[in-house]
Amino acid sequence: MITTIALLKARPGVAHDEFVDHYENHHVPLVLSLAPAPTAYSRTYLPAPEERGAEADFDVMTRLQFEDKAAREAWIAQVYAPGSGVAEDEATFLDRTRTRSWVVDEHVTTVG
Repeated sequence: MITTIALLKARPGVAHDEFVDHYENHHVPLVLSLAPAPTAYSRTYLPAPEERGAEADFDVMTRLQFEDKAAREAWIAQVYAPGSGVAEDEATFLDRTRTRSWVVDEHVTTVG
């Protein structure tokens, strides 16, 4: 398995609830309409800035898991192909200059 972790920051002026709503109800469906779904695709949101108390470098951690490197590369090529609309959509709600991502070595322990 290949896992990508991305830390994403909301664009200035986008309220937390608008950010979550747009990501979940517009961006995710757009992405999933363009390419076969990754093995896993999750988003973990920090609380709204007024609830978390301190400024954070990101607002959501996105996790994408693929069967192998080839599947990840094919997915990226399809999702970010010219004309896909993904980069343009991201520009409406993300501060893309603050995006950080890594391909990570993930270890999962099944409990129970």
